[in-house]
Amino acid sequence: MSWFRNVAELGASSGRPPAAVELSPEGVLAAALPAAGSRRSGSAAEKGCVYAFAPLPPGLLVPSLDEPNLREPGAVALAIRLALSEVAPRTRAVTLVLPDTLVRVFVLDFDSMPAKASEAVSVVRFRLRKMVPFDVEPAGVSCQVLSQNESECRVLAAIVPGPILAEYEKAVRDAGYEPGAVVSSSLAALEAADATEGVLAANLSAHSMTTVVTSGQDLLLYRTLDLPSDPAFRAAEIARAIAVAAAYFEDKLGAPPRRLYYAGIESPAEFAASVGDAEIEVVAWAERPEEGALTALPQTSFAGVAGALAGAN
Repeated sequence: MSWFRNVAELGASSGRPPAAVELSPEGVLAAALPAAGSRRSGSAAEKGCVYAFAPLPPGLLVPSLDEPNLREPGAVALAIRLALSEVAPRTRAVTLVLPDTLVRVFVLDFDSMPAKASEAVSVVRFRLRKMVPFDVEPAGVSCQVLSQNESECRVLAAIVPGPILAEYEKAVRDAGYEPGAVVSSSLAALEAADATEGVLAANLSAHSMTTVVTSGQDLLLYRTLDLPSDPAFRAAEIARAIAVAAAYFEDKLGAPPRRLYYAGIESPAEFAASVGDAEIEVVAWAERPEEGALTALPQTSFAGVAGALAGAN
């Protein structure tokens, strides 16, 4: 199953762009699949993606649902242009990967869903009116069916405030590219977890963490929570959130998780220390690139861009 959709409208894109760019307060991470016969032919690019990172000064990008996120839009657009120019995407269209805190994700139950994509989005938009703290009419909404039978239809829905989506999309266009698709970091990352069994995963940013539980093609848990700035309280909150997600995993799947797929701004070893559970092995959700890095790369999540490029054209 693909967890990937154009946030603006279900089915608006016929395929994934061969490049992705993830924006975070720390900077812009770009990744691309190189074209055959490109100037990097014969290099590590032939074996997979190429990556580049352009840092942002503190305070230029502040994820928020309530106020403008890009305090200096020109500087953010420049960082996008610099990172993408390094990876030299084949097309102007790129996948825009947003911070998890900007995208609300729900699993909704319906009796049935319209077959036409635009009508399905309208039905989901109506349901979300009382579930999010912002106006749903201008919001970007995406949905896809997780499972259905004669009496029930379970739908994955994602929504981002319209003004916030427009702000990030404008920065991409000002950089000279086109947001061919938009997705949250952790929803994109689900494509990078190569597992058919139950998955427990965590995506850690500077200010929040998303925990995810999946079983095959079904999304069982998707929870994003803000983290305290105090290191001791932060570690305690991480341990508590993972314990809750692991208990949910065991309750739904009948066995405790033995592996936790992790991506984020700490190393897997540091994160494992915060989790504090010797029974759970912390593994990389997407491996840090050992080849294909065209700039210095920080300790960050590579799962979002890796997942966005999984199966790209």
